[in-house]
Amino acid sequence: MEPAFHSMPSLFEQLGLPSGDSEIAAFIDRHVLPPNVPLADANFWNEGQARFLRDCLEEDADWAEVVDHLDARLRR
Repeated sequence: MEPAFHSMPSLFEQLGLPSGDSEIAAFIDRHVLPPNVPLADANFWNEGQARFLRDCLEEDADWAEVVDHLDARLRR
């Protein structure tokens, strides 16, 4: 069975955030993740969003790849 593929827009929908391309780009432009802060510990997530992101990575869930991609895009 092929693993599920999740897109960046679907991740933003799952997080309850606007999921259009321009809205995702604006979110990434507004938020910078310092090198020493894990993605789920960033101060711009609410408790549910942080828990979802943490669980995805800890459980290596289907969402982990796109969550890793978001993490990379937020670090500059």
